[in-house]
Amino acid sequence: MIPRYARPEMTAIWSPETKFRIWYEIEAHACDAQAKLGVIPQENADAVWKAKDVEFDVARIDEIEAVTKHDVIAFLTHLAEHVGSEEARFVHQGMTSSDVLDTCLNVQLVRAADILLADMDRLLAALKTRALEHKDTVRVGRSHGIHAEPTTMGLTFARFYAEMDRNKARLQQAREEIATGAISGAVGTFANIDPAVEEHVCAELGLKPEPISTQVIPRDRHAMFFAVLGVIASSIENVAIEIRHMQRTEVLEGAEFFSMGQKGSSAMPHKKNPVLTENLTGLARLVRMTVIPAMENVALWHERDISHSSVERGIGPDATVTLDFALNRLAGVVEKMLIFPDNMLDNMNKFPGLVMSQRVLLALTQAGVSREGAYSMVQRNALKVWEERLDFRELLLADEEVVAALGVDGINEKFDMGYHTKHVDTIFKRVFGES
Repeated sequence: MIPRYARPEMTAIWSPETKFRIWYEIEAHACDAQAKLGVIPQENADAVWKAKDVEFDVARIDEIEAVTKHDVIAFLTHLAEHVGSEEARFVHQGMTSSDVLDTCLNVQLVRAADILLADMDRLLAALKTRALEHKDTVRVGRSHGIHAEPTTMGLTFARFYAEMDRNKARLQQAREEIATGAISGAVGTFANIDPAVEEHVCAELGLKPEPISTQVIPRDRHAMFFAVLGVIASSIENVAIEIRHMQRTEVLEGAEFFSMGQKGSSAMPHKKNPVLTENLTGLARLVRMTVIPAMENVALWHERDISHSSVERGIGPDATVTLDFALNRLAGVVEKMLIFPDNMLDNMNKFPGLVMSQRVLLALTQAGVSREGAYSMVQRNALKVWEERLDFRELLLADEEVVAALGVDGINEKFDMGYHTKHVDTIFKRVFGES
């Protein structure tokens, strides 16, 4: 985690203090369940809760681990220092370290997912607001970076909304899939602990019992979770790239908000650079970087090895903290983004009328001209627009073959901009519903 790209609420989930608090809750709830089953005395289970308000000493746990070389044992030793050795002797009864580590990790991932889902709600609201605001703001659509046909700025925001809405559904599914816990003991057979303990602990922590674990929770669940984060990151970059292109000097159809006192360049005072969206492109790469290691963690030796452990200590906080920051940064960019409708029209008319070429092509075929012949008639005039910046409509009106096929009124009618926006309302209903 890099503090520059981190927000406190998400960062707190991955702090040692939070981790040890979750470990404590797992152990305490397990003791309650064991006592209810008559496996351990109730007074011992009650004694564990004496530490419920304790601030666990991270430095002390690290000190113990330096000797034990085992993080869970170090924590249990420190817990006994607060509870008392005799009172704590039944803590961790029948459990294995992975019961604590894996269940804790999934609690953290669920909490992280809840924050990310709230982030996505903010971004979706911003995209919807801008889509409705610019539903009818005409701009040229581009393919291969080249002028294609007219679209609207609202449709641009609407397609990003639809993409992020799909991502929200994916994240909700990933959250559900990762929300499992395992208190099943060594190799997952419940030989030394009753399955009822697992059911109780999971219920207290808002998880479901893992249907079948080995000594670890299956890592395909985690692979799915991080893959979804990677897809969301790619969608963030998709929006960021569009804004970066719009802010180019030659385009300037939209731009990041430039605040009072902001400086764009140490050398050139005139610069207004798309630094936020460029940053988002980089952050997306960092999140996607965690996907392959998560996939590789699926294959473990037999019932367990720890090749996944060091990976998850890094990618868990890195991916969620970075994505949380990126989603909020993008939401802010969209909320305050500057839109320049006049520049959109100027760009559309840079090659006057050229964006209507397909409509003319289709009209010629409908008038009886072969497709090959129609294409040739349209292209020979279109190329003159490219090369000489002439007006496409005027060229068509001067082309005897085109006039013979369509007539003057037929040609003029093909330059109605409303033709390209007539189904915008239909698309918006598909994306946003009837509201």
